[in-house]
Amino acid sequence: MLAQSEKFEAAVRTARTLRDAGYEAYLAGGCVRDLLLGHEPKDYDVATSATPDVVLGMFARTFAVGAHFGVVLVQDEETCAADAEGEKAVTEVATFRSDGAYSDGRRPDEVKYTRSAEEDVQRRDFTINGLLLDALRVAEIQQAGPLASLRFAEDDSAMEALRLAVIDHVGGLADLDAGIIRAIGQPERRFEEDQLRLLRAVRFAARFGFEIEPATMAAMRRLAAKVQGVSRERVRDELTRMLTEGHARRAFELLDETDLLVQVLPEISEMKGVAQPKQFHPEGDVWIHTRMLLEQLQPGCELTLAWGALLHDVGKPSTFREAPDRIRFDGHVQVGVAMAADICRRFRFSNDETRQILALVENHMRFADAQRMKASTLKRFFRLENFEQHLALHRMDCMAASGNLDHWNFVRERYEAMPEEAVRPAPLITGRELIAAGYTPGAQFKQMLNAVEDAQLEGAIATVDEAMAWVRSQFPMG
Repeated sequence: MLAQSEKFEAAVRTARTLRDAGYEAYLAGGCVRDLLLGHEPKDYDVATSATPDVVLGMFARTFAVGAHFGVVLVQDEETCAADAEGEKAVTEVATFRSDGAYSDGRRPDEVKYTRSAEEDVQRRDFTINGLLLDALRVAEIQQAGPLASLRFAEDDSAMEALRLAVIDHVGGLADLDAGIIRAIGQPERRFEEDQLRLLRAVRFAARFGFEIEPATMAAMRRLAAKVQGVSRERVRDELTRMLTEGHARRAFELLDETDLLVQVLPEISEMKGVAQPKQFHPEGDVWIHTRMLLEQLQPGCELTLAWGALLHDVGKPSTFREAPDRIRFDGHVQVGVAMAADICRRFRFSNDETRQILALVENHMRFADAQRMKASTLKRFFRLENFEQHLALHRMDCMAASGNLDHWNFVRERYEAMPEEAVRPAPLITGRELIAAGYTPGAQFKQMLNAVEDAQLEGAIATVDEAMAWVRSQFPMG
């Protein structure tokens, strides 16, 4: 895997090549924002006055992935250290442009190239993403030391050099310092151009702990319904980022505050005000409980765990019932599984992802029965795919409620202590042995073999002979 400093240096080389040929070229967008925040950018983008045909002809290895929109990928041929697979740093190079109308609410119908960097940044979404960086100037000022390892935030002089090299046409530096998400220009226009920006504003605010500027927030509320025009896959991916970047609670609170939650996940919005029995949920209603659970999701967690956490109680609002003894949610697990399946279909999750999300919803209440389970039932419980995610969800569920971890501790201790061969022992017999013993093949074979496996898991039988003797006693012929 290439180091971040190598990607940075590759982007600087790309910009230098363009500059040496007489074109403007700057690092642009999210990478500049992240560097100024002291974060390591995932990738680096370069904005330039050179048109795509010029860029394609200037570098040895390029990919015209979005040439219609002025975007070319440039593979660096001088990367200091390629990985074992020969990876080279790739920089996205985009030509300065101004956009026409966005009739599909996603992409401009046409683009017009411009030689003005100031005009180019006006089409971007938020001020903190509209900053340009003269990376060559940084390289000139800081030719050694912090630049090599990208530890700008740990060195005041390096950070000062970085800020001096920033070109800011939109007030992004001030908003970055103040912790504000502000749309560039007219907020309504920015959101009408690409309605996914409604969700991106929420994600950036949650991720960085920023506030959304009032005019931008007001526009988001007015246009919240426009998010319905965004493809389900794009919405899914943006929500997944919110859930897995480490600030899921804040993200979903902002979705609610901006009226976007009821648009993208009305099933979650319905949790608000749904009371729970205080003896089990002193924290409050289902919405409070879910937010407290989301708060525990760690950065980089598996998307299936994150969505399982979000949806684990999705069946509660529709099953709420005030019984004489206490509030009850009869059948909320089964209802929740069906609702979660609908949500997974709506957002076009893969079959594997859907299966795991539904398994988490379906099994999240089983921990309470674990101490009463037969050995065979407990072992089959442990066989659930990615059982560690079930453990993680149950622990978060407990910590977002009473905080009692007795069931979790019981299951975790036994799961960690039990060897794999005890959980998934090799079968003692198969249908072949049953046929040899004189049994007629049929639907009963599955029942017989499952019963044998249960006896094996319970420790009642351990050999082939014991298994066949047990079968004859339990399933006599004739």
